[in-house]
Amino acid sequence: MSDECEATQEEVTRALHQSGADVLLNYLPVGSEEASRFYIECALEAGVTLVNCIPVFIASDPEFAARFEQRGIPIIGDDIKAQLGATITHRMLTDLFRRRGVKLERTYQLNTGGNTDFLNMLNRSRLASKKESKTEAVQSVAAERIADENIHVGPSDYVAWQNDNKVCFLRMEGKLFGDVPMNLELRLSVEDSPNSAGVVIDAIRCVKLALERGQGGVLHGPSSYFMKHPPVQHTDDEAYHLTESFIRGSAEGDPSP
Repeated sequence: MSDECEATQEEVTRALHQSGADVLLNYLPVGSEEASRFYIECALEAGVTLVNCIPVFIASDPEFAARFEQRGIPIIGDDIKAQLGATITHRMLTDLFRRRGVKLERTYQLNTGGNTDFLNMLNRSRLASKKESKTEAVQSVAAERIADENIHVGPSDYVAWQNDNKVCFLRMEGKLFGDVPMNLELRLSVEDSPNSAGVVIDAIRCVKLALERGQGGVLHGPSSYFMKHPPVQHTDDEAYHLTESFIRGSAEGDPSP
């Protein structure tokens, strides 16, 4: 058994300085609240930008957001969206219901997978922030808030033989004109781990842009486009245009909350 001690905050901060790192990615397992805050403190001390890819609320915590802004350090967060995954699909369909005047009454999103993320989430105590993040991502684009008992969004079970494959079962029930009932069911199957890789690369590019421009604090446009639980929620169309404006250097690309 190894007697090696865990690194201290001072040692991690020094390692970040010595490495010349510009960006710290937080991809710790879901529910790693204490460990995430440890590394975020190291990033703040080292002056390293942050992309928070997990549902520990850092960018969407006003206290942490203010500290990054005071230090002039860019941050994007929280909880990465996949390139085309369960939550982004659920959001787009919810927005479609809103745009077409369909009253969304009930919906669920059930996810199964066999990777370590799903294994960790068998511990239900690790799920609170993940469930909140995914649920609010959908609620934020609904025409009106869905009653808590009529919406279920979240990881559902670990199926070992699925390995890194993630399967989403989605159902949405609503009313058309004249109170005519309708429902939609969808099954989505994706490889989970690589599904957010391109999104993370774009997020890194955005914090690097902000760093070169001397812009600190939360990047609200990119956060709303890349993340499930940003400080300010926008529809995906709005978030896309805000992110494009940010990349061009337009002032409206990073609105204040």
